Amino acid sequence: MNQEDIGRPIEILLVEDNPGDARWIADILRDGRLRNKLTVVTDGEEAADYLRRQGKYAGAKTPDLVLLDLNLPKKSGRELLEEMKADRNLSRIPVVVLTASQSEEDILRTYDLRAQGYLTKPLSMERLLQVIQTIEDFGLAIVKRDKP
Repeated sequence: MNQEDIGRPIEILLVEDNPGDARWIADILRDGRLRNKLTVVTDGEEAADYLRRQGKYAGAKTPDLVLLDLNLPKKSGRELLEEMKADRNLSRIPVVVLTASQSEEDILRTYDLRAQGYLTKPLSMERLLQVIQTIEDFGLAIVKRDKP
C-alpha cells in the first residue's frame, strides 16, 4: 500500500520525553519521503489520553503509527504498549519501540506485547525510514478503515 491509496498523510504519534530525541526523529521524518503528520507527547499518561481522545485530546485523530520510547515518566512505554494491545480499539495500531535499551528482556517483552518493531537509539535516518516504510507497506492496510 502506498500513500496515494489512503489519500492523506500518515498520522504518527511520537511518545518521547527527551526533547533532543524528539527533534531528531521529527527531522528524520521531515526529510524522508513519507508524507506524515507528527504529534509529539512527552509521557505515557499523556499518550494514553491522546489515544483514548480524552481531555485536551478529545478531537485527536487515531494515529496510523505509534513511535514509543520505553522509559517514560508517569506511565512507562511498556505499560502503555500493554494497555494498547489489550484495548480492542487500539490494538491494531502499529507500534515501533524507539529506546536506548539493548536489554534482551526488554526486546523479548516488547515483541511479546505485539510491537511491530524495536529500534535502539541513536537511530540512523536510513534505519528509521526503512522500518517506517516496511510498516507502511505491510502494516498500514488497516488505515483503509474509517477513522474518526
